[in-house]
Amino acid sequence: MNDQNLPQPATRRRAGIPATWRLVIEDMKDRDRIGREKYGTPLQPHNGRDSLVDAYQVYLRNEIEERKGRK
Repeated sequence: MNDQNLPQPATRRRAGIPATWRLVIEDMKDRDRIGREKYGTPLQPHNGRDSLVDAYQVYLRNEIEERKGRK
């Protein structure tokens, strides 16, 4: 696996930063609500779409481009 430093607690000057999992859960709830409003159904497996293609084409490809500028 990738060798990384052990995680450290947020510094005092960054106190009040929410836990990442809480942010992810909030994002997932928002995305579920938007999807239900737009498509009339929650995201489910075997829905006729290719989830890996969807993820790659939008989010992962965007991240790939953003990382190019960070090098």
